[in-house]
Amino acid sequence: MNSPSPLPPSEKLDWLRLIRSENVGPITFFRLLERFGTAAAALDVLPGLARRGGRLAKVCPKSDAEQEMAMLEQLNACLLARGEPGYPPLLAHIEDPPPLLYVIGNAHLLERDAIAVVGARNASLNGRRFARKLCGDLGRGGLVVVSGMARGIDASAHDGALETGTVAVLAGGIDMVYPKENAGLHDQVKERGVMISETKPGTVPLGRHFPRRNRLISGMALGVVVVEATPRSGSLITARMGLEQGREVFAVPGSPLDPRAKGANDLIRSGALLIESADDVLEAVKSMVPRPLHEAEPVDFAASPPPSSPRPDLKFLTPLATSPITLGNLPAPKMISTITRIRITCQTPIPMVYSRFKRALEYSGE
Repeated sequence: MNSPSPLPPSEKLDWLRLIRSENVGPITFFRLLERFGTAAAALDVLPGLARRGGRLAKVCPKSDAEQEMAMLEQLNACLLARGEPGYPPLLAHIEDPPPLLYVIGNAHLLERDAIAVVGARNASLNGRRFARKLCGDLGRGGLVVVSGMARGIDASAHDGALETGTVAVLAGGIDMVYPKENAGLHDQVKERGVMISETKPGTVPLGRHFPRRNRLISGMALGVVVVEATPRSGSLITARMGLEQGREVFAVPGSPLDPRAKGANDLIRSGALLIESADDVLEAVKSMVPRPLHEAEPVDFAASPPPSSPRPDLKFLTPLATSPITLGNLPAPKMISTITRIRITCQTPIPMVYSRFKRALEYSGE
């Protein structure tokens, strides 16, 4: 297998122009690359393709891309392309990975096994305290903690993992401090952890940027931990995206009297793994981390075969296999509930279940 190699500067400039062109997102970007071979070739045909589709496509001028690239040195940042050394390995395999990532800080952390920890912005004192301790323990257990640099649980997660490694995924530009109250933490993560963003430097984060950021938080992690969340919070969007990407989902239980606990409690009721400490997470992700290769034990072909295990009863799947649907708009608890039924019956981890049955699930009444 060929090891990844860096893109030549001229090709990376073409990648930047293509992803910054109008109506070109990550999925379209890679389809164009697959069809035309290079970003330069895709840029040449893009206006014609758009006209045939009845639309106009404004191609990013070379001067604009050069100006954006020039900001790298000013920010002490680097621009990582998918397929280059150092690009987060799990993120590279989601449906819509960012072609280019701005990176500031200790980039080697992006290649380590990671866990996402998210939660409420208006978190309780106990929730923030728990998140801080949880993330410190997860770090000492060998995992890098990924979160979104929001106030509340996100900030506590980063703070708890500063000593062991944390990744802040920003919704705006890599140079934008948001919220302003996290300015001190922003500097600490830049110095001791790593920050990433797919948006252009100088971009002020808007509402539409946060769901796109959330897919990166879940995409580069083995699983997503929800500490506190209201039923319609962005944390549950991250959990749903994690499920769509085949990640495990964990939730911390809370008091039924606290509305900030309802989202996490609903996830647990629907099948997310209840956790009370870092050990619960570490035990669950242990089977997901690839083990070093070793010599296989010799097989005695003359010996009697072991008794076969009874096949699981999959009758309840029969009506589910007739009409594949898109799961993207379903709430996370309902998605988890059906996947959990399969997991319990087949005794298989959620990531494997989701990838195998993604196109066979159907929710009656939806």
